[in-house]
Amino acid sequence: MKRSSLVSLAVLASAAALVLAGCSGSGGNNSKSGSAGKASSKTACVILPDAASSPRWENMDRPDLKQALEGAGFKTNIQNAQGDTSKYATIADQELSQGCGVMLLVDYNGAGVSVAKKAKAQGIPVIAYDRPIAGADYYVSFDNEKVGELEGQAIVDGLKAENKDPATAVVVYMGGDPTDGNAKMFHDGAAKVMGDAGIKPAKEPPGVWDGAKSATNFEQALTSLGGKVDAVWVANDTDAAGVISILDKNHLKVPVSGQDASTEGLQNVLLGKQTGTVWKHVPDEAKAASDLAIELLKGQKPKVDKKLDDGTPYIAVTPVLVKAADVEKVVQAGDAKASDLCTGAVAAACTTYGVK
Repeated sequence: MKRSSLVSLAVLASAAALVLAGCSGSGGNNSKSGSAGKASSKTACVILPDAASSPRWENMDRPDLKQALEGAGFKTNIQNAQGDTSKYATIADQELSQGCGVMLLVDYNGAGVSVAKKAKAQGIPVIAYDRPIAGADYYVSFDNEKVGELEGQAIVDGLKAENKDPATAVVVYMGGDPTDGNAKMFHDGAAKVMGDAGIKPAKEPPGVWDGAKSATNFEQALTSLGGKVDAVWVANDTDAAGVISILDKNHLKVPVSGQDASTEGLQNVLLGKQTGTVWKHVPDEAKAASDLAIELLKGQKPKVDKKLDDGTPYIAVTPVLVKAADVEKVVQAGDAKASDLCTGAVAAACTTYGVK
C-alpha cells in the first residue's frame, strides 16, 4: 500500500475517533448520555428517612414535594429508606442509575453523606432537606435553634405558671438522636433559653428519636431522681408521648415540650399533658425546598443569603409555638384534622378550645 493511502486512512480514523469522543462527552461532567441524560435533567430524586420518627414524612412532605415539583413540569422519584441505612444507600444507587437532575435528601444516621458525594461526582446538585448533610450544596430547614428556643421557653413559662423557680426546678433533658445534625441545634437553642432562666439539667439521658426508648430512658432517669421531676424538655412530640406515658404511670403532670404538631402531640397539648408543641408548617418547608429544586432543575443559580457555620447556603423557615388555645390554627391550616384530634377523652378539650 502506498504511503499516501496509509496517511489518508490514519486521518479518517482520527476524525472518526474525534466524532465518537464528541458524542461520548456531550453530557458534561455527568457520565450519563442519551435517554438517561435527558431523564436526569428532568427528575427530582428524593430520599425520605423513615416513617417512625415522625408521621410528617409520608403524610406531609411526600405529597407536598410531589405536587410542587410535578406541577412545575418535572418528574419525581421519591423513596423512603424506612429507617435502614443500607436501604438508603441502595435507593440512592437506583435513583442515580435511573437519572437525577437534583437530589433532595433527608439524612438518616449519616447515610446522606456518601450519597451526596456520589451525586456531586456526577455533577448533580444536592439539597439537604430538614437535616444538614456534610458536603451538600444547599440546606433547607426550619430555623432549628429557634425551634429549641421556643421549646425552652415553653418549659420556663410552664414552671413559672406553676409558681416554681426555674433555677431550683428539677428538669430532665430528653434530646434527639445526635446523628441527626438538627438535634444539636434543638438542644443548643433550648439550653440557651433555659440556662438564661437558671435551669440546669438534673438528668440528660442519651438522645434518641424513638418514643419507646424515650419512655425507658426517662423512666430510668425518674427513678434515679427518686420520682422527683418538675419539668421535662423533650425534643419532639413522639419522644414526648413516651415521656408522658411514664408521667401518667406515676400520676405526675409537669411541663413537657415537643415539636412537629403531630396528632398525638396536639392531643397531649389539649389535655394539658404537654405544655406546647413547635409547629413547623411542613408546606412552608416543602415549598422552599421545591422552589430551590426547580431553580436548579432549570439550570438557574439560586440566591441564598443565610449560611451554616461551614458555609453551606441555608434557607431557614420560621417555626411557631402552639399551645392549647392555638390548636385550631393548625387545623385551619390543614396540618391536622379535628376528626382525628377530637376523639375519646380529647373531645371535651376540643370543645373548650374551639377546635372543630
